[in-house]
Amino acid sequence: METTQIIEKHSRAVRWCHWINFPLVTLMVWSGILIYWANQAYIKIPKPIAKDLKIEFHLADGISWHLFLIWPFIINGLVYVLYLAFSGEWKYILPNRQTLPQALQVVKHDLKISKTLPVIDGKLNGAQRIAYTLAILLGAGMVITGLAIFKPIQLSFLTQLLGGYEAARLEHFVLTCLFLLFFIIHIAQVIRAGWNNFRAMVAGYEVVNENSKDHTS
Repeated sequence: METTQIIEKHSRAVRWCHWINFPLVTLMVWSGILIYWANQAYIKIPKPIAKDLKIEFHLADGISWHLFLIWPFIINGLVYVLYLAFSGEWKYILPNRQTLPQALQVVKHDLKISKTLPVIDGKLNGAQRIAYTLAILLGAGMVITGLAIFKPIQLSFLTQLLGGYEAARLEHFVLTCLFLLFFIIHIAQVIRAGWNNFRAMVAGYEVVNENSKDHTS
């Protein structure tokens, strides 16, 4: 006979930081598109589409929104990292010696090569540990490169360390694209995992089948 158990998955602090970050990242990407659209060095989409999306001739709006949103993004990120550090939850996210083999197992399972369910190490599987750690590093990189191009004179040492203004601008663009890729894959995986996983990030708990122990996210 199958039995189920309700277990805690995500703390309130993690959930709040997660949901605050969602609109911040979305709006920052949008305002960033308005800024980069004014630079001819970057890839352009067809003008009719750009017109429909209203991304032409909004450089000042993009800069204003971007500079406004960067501060809550930084504060939210710092709160999240400090919470992980002081609560001890960092051990559920940072990769360990078993992470890479477990991540490979996740890939084989997702590609239908293996039917073995991914191992949950603490609260996350190996692929999630790697992905979430990289997301934190990408976020930090976006802030550092963003500050370097926001204050290239006041922070000239940082700008030069990154290779100069144009190099820092390109690095900021690449890091943002990688973060956006993580963002899209993350949403796709949440949809694939189903309601139980989504509920865990909203309410903080999930329902676990005691027989299968299948509570991946």
